[in-house]
Amino acid sequence: MSMNLWLAFAQSVAAQPEKTALFWGDRQYSYTELHLRAAELGRSLVSEHGIRPGDRVGLWMKNCPQFVWGLFAIFHAGAVAVPINNFFKPPELRFIVDDAGLDLILTDSELAVFQPTLAEAHPGLRMLDLVALDGEAGKTAPSQTPLPESAESDLAVLIYTSGTTGQPKGAMLTHGNLLHNVESCRIVLQTIKDDRLAVMLPVFHSYMLTVGLLLPLIVGGSVVLVKSLHPVRNALQEMIQAQATILPAIPQFYRSLATHGHSMPFPFRICVSGAAPLPGQVLKEFEEKFKIPLIEGYGLSEASPVVTKNPINGKRIPGSIGLPIPGVEVSIQDEQGKILAPGETGEICVRGGNVMLGYWKQPEETAKVLRDGWLLTGDIGHRDAEGYFYVTDRKKDMLLVNGINVYPRQIEEVLYHFPGVKEAAVVGKPDDRRGEQPVAFVVPQDGAHLDVKAIQDFLRQELAYYKVPKHIVVMQALPRNATGKILKTTLREKMNELLATSV
Repeated sequence: MSMNLWLAFAQSVAAQPEKTALFWGDRQYSYTELHLRAAELGRSLVSEHGIRPGDRVGLWMKNCPQFVWGLFAIFHAGAVAVPINNFFKPPELRFIVDDAGLDLILTDSELAVFQPTLAEAHPGLRMLDLVALDGEAGKTAPSQTPLPESAESDLAVLIYTSGTTGQPKGAMLTHGNLLHNVESCRIVLQTIKDDRLAVMLPVFHSYMLTVGLLLPLIVGGSVVLVKSLHPVRNALQEMIQAQATILPAIPQFYRSLATHGHSMPFPFRICVSGAAPLPGQVLKEFEEKFKIPLIEGYGLSEASPVVTKNPINGKRIPGSIGLPIPGVEVSIQDEQGKILAPGETGEICVRGGNVMLGYWKQPEETAKVLRDGWLLTGDIGHRDAEGYFYVTDRKKDMLLVNGINVYPRQIEEVLYHFPGVKEAAVVGKPDDRRGEQPVAFVVPQDGAHLDVKAIQDFLRQELAYYKVPKHIVVMQALPRNATGKILKTTLREKMNELLATSV
């Protein structure tokens, strides 16, 4: 029998039916209850809403238990889940509705109010408010009439990339892609049934979908879905109360913990940083303060998404994204597809069972990123002699200054070492004489005053002259998307305006 995500989840249910699968504040859901709710909804999708194998069903809601059984209900119905950024407004959502061909969106009470607005452009679109329909759901066993079974090769999730340039593209991930990544992460994170994985980042994001939800529920662990994100102390208290053992978060969260005096005794055995580069200084300060391994990794939606991780027990190198996870190959290639030697800089490429089928309805875009079985990530980096990989920058972010490659991340890492710098981002500004010149945007730590000339003097001691930004803009905050990535596109678009206000 071909394995799929629904059957993998059902195996966990059969092995420990009464175990708590999901913590949500003071509420706990057993494996049996989650399974019953998902099965009941899955049958409703087929019998009442006409969902057929391969149909795409949207998931547009904030983090909540309904997202979890909504996801597995879609798998049970043989359909394709389309997680949607819950921060999107109706105009942003319309593109995905059109592109994915959505007729049905599972949502929550807060977002369901947008149905009339969306219906103007999509008269046939239905929105099912899972929160309002909760009631007595999942209390009785649903009908045993068999539903279609998906094969490993069938499409399971259509996840739209963040779209930092142009419209987002739908990465097609199969049941096999996601099961492969779950198993690789199980090995590399040493995940066991006793683990409880804290989920505070948005579950529409590919990393939290795979590592935050699928990994613990397929391994037989538990999900600690954080209910109160603000203030941070409340979120931490929830995780401590539920005795979470693994915490995935973004670099600025760990920076906040390392900087501010949180004295709570954390139950985590490991913390994982993703979604954006982890500054080496943050890693050093966090591990010194809490004595908990902070593991930096790397991934992208097109790879289901995890590609590399620093080892838990082995050597962890600040600034490195670590080693390829089991079952995944990583190489550095030049423009012609030649695999480069250690120390040489090129594009990071990925091959393995976790790599997507391609982009939904975009064969030309697919052809640009899939070459001879390799996924071209668009990230520039290198591999050292020990096999550890490093991301230097995005291919599109690399600057050409007087004909010399300049990688913004190198400048950013140095900026993080300047006292009082909380955040930093570097982008390129067109320059008639030099081709491009780097421009830095920095955010001060609370109460700090940043002197631009002092920063430049500091950079000149650490970097070649052509890498030192002539313009440094001090900001209160850097623009970010919903998953914490700095929006360098926004900085480029507003550069002239920001430079003018900084003078």
